Amino acid sequence: MYKSKLVYIAACLGMAFFGVAFIVMGSVLPSITSKYGLDSLQAASLVTFLPVGILLGSLAFGPVADLFGYKILLIISTFITLCGILGLSFFDDLNTLRLSIFMTGLGGGVLNGSTNALVSDISDEKNRSSRLSFLGACYGLGALLIPLLLGTLSRNYPYQIILRGTGFFMLLCLFYFFTVRFPKPKYRQGFPVRQAVGLLKEPLLLSLSFFLFFQSGMEGLFNNWTTSYLESTTSIDESHVILTLTFIVLGMTIARLLLSYLFKFLNQIHVLQAGMLLVLTGIAILHFSVSFAGAAFSLFLIGAGLAAGFPVAIGLIGSVYRQTSGTAIGIALFIALSGNSLLNYAMGFVSKTFDINVFPIYMAVLLILQFLIIVTNKRIIHYKF
Repeated sequence: MYKSKLVYIAACLGMAFFGVAFIVMGSVLPSITSKYGLDSLQAASLVTFLPVGILLGSLAFGPVADLFGYKILLIISTFITLCGILGLSFFDDLNTLRLSIFMTGLGGGVLNGSTNALVSDISDEKNRSSRLSFLGACYGLGALLIPLLLGTLSRNYPYQIILRGTGFFMLLCLFYFFTVRFPKPKYRQGFPVRQAVGLLKEPLLLSLSFFLFFQSGMEGLFNNWTTSYLESTTSIDESHVILTLTFIVLGMTIARLLLSYLFKFLNQIHVLQAGMLLVLTGIAILHFSVSFAGAAFSLFLIGAGLAAGFPVAIGLIGSVYRQTSGTAIGIALFIALSGNSLLNYAMGFVSKTFDINVFPIYMAVLLILQFLIIVTNKRIIHYKF
């Protein structure tokens, strides 16, 4: 019999490693670009291997988790991520770097999906979203770790040493994963392929997946386009513009820590709707911001408002589709991460066709579309909760 607390700690460590995997490329890319004398096209080609790996990992983990269980999946995905991060620090060949970046994304994608599904499976109806919120906060802690280490230690140590230190900590955690007993696989006698394929026709799953499509898209858009918007519309110093991005992660992390407690008492859908209102407020403030303080405050509100999206949606999916939770959550995350890529591409088209100044309007439209998904599925969502 497994101990829920020990398994939950393992899941939180795995999610923190996904945060590291997701942010590490952006953190070390300037150093890699300078070291190898890459132009913008070569640097961009390196970066694309990370989201491709994450997408594949998010789609592939579900059936594996349902068939073989979470322990082996968590161990292998952590090891793959570890190899990818160490590859960035040890190898000089560009093709090997591409492989390392892909491995970092692949392992991170599996970690993201499997830890969400694992926490959903070991939780009951009362604490599922609460636990998923704290799990999401662990992502934020992992995502903040690498920039913090690079910012404080890079004067004395090259980025390679910092990555190797991070890899050593991940290796220690691997030993912990080996010692913990995890839930048994759901299907030892064969995976129900027909039932899994049938999930693609489930209206609620598809609705929640496209809710996450916009959720993931907005999270990526705010991280990727806010700096360009502020540089174009304000006179904030470039270094301060980059610093404002940390307030998105900070707001989301603090909010998820609070939600891990508040979800025990409050209606989750009402919290989700309040979060959307908070995001809309943040977008309005961002539109009129001319100072660093205003921009930072708006992005903190946006991060806090976005905090409830994934925990609530993943919690509901895990509750409704318990027998194939890994596969169902995998489908949802694949659609969600596709939204990140597609909506970012669409923003590039919008900014060229109109102007970067329309960025807040674009984000407000996406938020309204997301809100409509919740409203049109309100009856069945309230029934399930």
